[in-house]
Amino acid sequence: MAGIEGEGSSEMEYTEIQTTADCLDSCIIFHTVNDVVGFVLYMHQQIPSTLQDISMEFDTLQAEYKELERALTEPEVKASCRRKHTSKMRDINLGIRRLGKFMNTVSNLQTALKLMISQIPSIEEVILILGASPLRPLHVYKLCFSHGTAIFKDSDDFAKSKAAEGLSRKAIRTLISKGAGCGSYPGPTKLFLLIKAPSSCNLSLHFLPKRDFKYSKKILPFRLLFRCRNQDQEMIIPTSDDLIWFQCRHAIKGVTFNTTREE
Repeated sequence: MAGIEGEGSSEMEYTEIQTTADCLDSCIIFHTVNDVVGFVLYMHQQIPSTLQDISMEFDTLQAEYKELERALTEPEVKASCRRKHTSKMRDINLGIRRLGKFMNTVSNLQTALKLMISQIPSIEEVILILGASPLRPLHVYKLCFSHGTAIFKDSDDFAKSKAAEGLSRKAIRTLISKGAGCGSYPGPTKLFLLIKAPSSCNLSLHFLPKRDFKYSKKILPFRLLFRCRNQDQEMIIPTSDDLIWFQCRHAIKGVTFNTTREE
């Protein structure tokens, strides 16, 4: 079994997860990686609630703010109501500012991931690193996609399919069963995304090439292997010299919050 650069042992095997789909298409890969990103942030207490809940909260705050703005333009609104609206808008704006930078970074990372997958739908290795930098990780998650010989679907179609939803759920359940997220809370830190792709890949707006990427701290990553159904059971890890690591420029910084999540 090939090992990841810098890890303490190369003998730790992958946990295999099989999808019901005939191939690991762009939709499945994107949503699996995206949902694991959300899981890592939540389980390691980098966000106070799930990524989906935070996204809904942010959208609700923006909608409420716009509604109050419209209400203030109505001439029949009384002075007392205007004061209440203005005060509430200040409170809402604080919430928007608190979550705005975080949500913008998440959106940028999702865009970068989609662009990378669109260019290279057969991506086989993804690493998620939680820590101060990729060289000093607190936690490492390695995702490997074994594509086999299946024909790929439209690489620009990222609508979440039932197969993508099902595989994401399997991945999350597996990580929980393996004890992922049980580490002590270190305070706000960053999550980094790295993808192995051909060195000729040109997405400099969103990714930095890391040809000789290694991290110094010896830590065993959580490893997941995703495989499509009816695929040959032999696992092949790419060894081409043309493949290098690319680091996404958009590192997600944890959101500071005061409340402790209930276990």
